[in-house]
Amino acid sequence: MATGLLALLDDVAALAKVAAAGVDDAVAQAGRAGVKALGIVVDDAAVTPRYVVGLSPARELPIIGKITLGSLRNKLLILLPIALVLSAFAPWAIMPLLMAGSLYLCFEGAEKVWEAVGGGHGHHDDGPAAAETAAELEARVVGGAIRTDFILSAEIMAMSLAVVAAETDSFWSQAVVLAIVGIGITLLVYGVVAIIVKADDVGLHLTTRGGAAATVGRLLVTGMPKLLKLLSVVGTAAMLWVGGGILIHGLASFGLAGIEHVIHDASVGAGAAVGGGTPGAIVAWAVGAAGAGVLGLAVGALVIPLVGIGGKLFRKG
Repeated sequence: MATGLLALLDDVAALAKVAAAGVDDAVAQAGRAGVKALGIVVDDAAVTPRYVVGLSPARELPIIGKITLGSLRNKLLILLPIALVLSAFAPWAIMPLLMAGSLYLCFEGAEKVWEAVGGGHGHHDDGPAAAETAAELEARVVGGAIRTDFILSAEIMAMSLAVVAAETDSFWSQAVVLAIVGIGITLLVYGVVAIIVKADDVGLHLTTRGGAAATVGRLLVTGMPKLLKLLSVVGTAAMLWVGGGILIHGLASFGLAGIEHVIHDASVGAGAAVGGGTPGAIVAWAVGAAGAGVLGLAVGALVIPLVGIGGKLFRKG
């Protein structure tokens, strides 16, 4: 009896180790997939606070909560099943869809660069409309944010699927990893957004306390707008880098590897020029990212007028 019990405990321990290893693998894969979506995450965190500008401070966190729930629905109830179906029945479609999404990233990044140099405003318009109640404005703002999130979430899930599909063909492993990525990125993004949105309120409160607390409060009040601008710049650069990188890798997968080879050779040469090692690796990465970003900016600049023409034709129709 004791021997049988010990054998059973050994089996349970072995199963527990296998399960733990599986969880570790899933978390590691989710981490690698999340890194690929870094550009979209940073941009999302920079853009979302704009949705609550001008609204009642008391409604800021509830609005962010509604957007968070909408983002989770986008990722887990709509995009996750679609991604799994594609992986199971049409894996050949993952890269074309990923490249199509990268065109959106390049367009968004190029449009923001165009706005920054005085080229006019983009296509986002979430300002208050005439004769609109506070509840109607809030519903419209939340709806617009969730629609924008859907596009960004689709790109995040597609990029994550491309990473995990290359590592495992297990349906359940892919489902777990995509769910971890979706939940983790959503909570990270909107958690950061909530902190950013309420940081100025906390700062104003601290300024009334005096001493070191007042100094921290003033730093928060004056620093948050600068942080948002920095996030916007970093997010734009990251979107162009990620979008251009996806296009380069996608073209190479279809046999058009010329651009990839040129950028790779330039990055390796730049890294070797500074003596290799850690500094060389950093320089090589920077040159490769810059090359992908330049390509992303060029492609996005070509897409901007096409989107404008398409919008005019749609409105006319």
